[in-house]
Amino acid sequence: MQLACRDRLLDLTEPVVMGVLNVTPDSFSDGGRYVETSSAVERGLQMVEEGAGIVDVGGESTRPGAAPVDIREELKRVLPVIEQLAARLSVPVSVDTSKPEVMRAAVAAGASLINDVRALEAPGALAAAAESRAAVCLMHMRGDPGTMQHDPRYRDVVDEVRRYLSARVEACRGAGIGAGRICVDPGIGFGKLPEHNLALLAALDRLADPAIPVLVGVSRKSLVGIITGRPAGQRLAGSIAFAALAAMRGAAIVRAHDVAATVDAIKVASALRRAAREVEQA
Repeated sequence: MQLACRDRLLDLTEPVVMGVLNVTPDSFSDGGRYVETSSAVERGLQMVEEGAGIVDVGGESTRPGAAPVDIREELKRVLPVIEQLAARLSVPVSVDTSKPEVMRAAVAAGASLINDVRALEAPGALAAAAESRAAVCLMHMRGDPGTMQHDPRYRDVVDEVRRYLSARVEACRGAGIGAGRICVDPGIGFGKLPEHNLALLAALDRLADPAIPVLVGVSRKSLVGIITGRPAGQRLAGSIAFAALAAMRGAAIVRAHDVAATVDAIKVASALRRAAREVEQA
């Protein structure tokens, strides 16, 4: 399996880690750490040294209750970081945004993947992504960051998320975005209760066509805290456990803050998955 990111192909034969680089003052676990361009670039380079296959740069927090950021401020935050990282890295640089203006500017600066929590539903986003030649990640979210955790309800969360992602994939293909440029994300923690999140993680291998890579982000999230009783800064072990289990269940990309530890966990999970296939084929 491969993901076409503009002029490069990202090999997803084995799961890869997407490093989270939030250049925001208010992200839920690392807000304010990388607001300076120099520190953000340094962290991005470090992530790749630690084994990240993608660096995901975000200039607007999408944590529950987060306030929106205007276009000019988001551009000011992300563009210098993307430009410098894209010039120095051999792996894809991703932009985490829902705004078509930011998508276009980020791709012009060197981003080759658009990671959108609104699955390109904002006016103009689908066209901006289509013309960019960048890969896209389509995420499911119920509501918006300000309201998404206000009593989310589903009849069958796995079926509803699967149908939504399938519809967004078809919308992309209809706009000229080939299937080879698309991955999907069930949106763990985005308009979902713990039982919804766990059901989706248990059903990762049923959420998309087998040819479409699935991205999962559970790193440091409240789900880990609810299960372990740990605050955001103490959720490494739980986050790594979820990363490994997601890889075992078929995730092609795992989004993580703690890159080095997650890379090791993914390697172990991948080795076990290969062994299981060999046993089944024997």
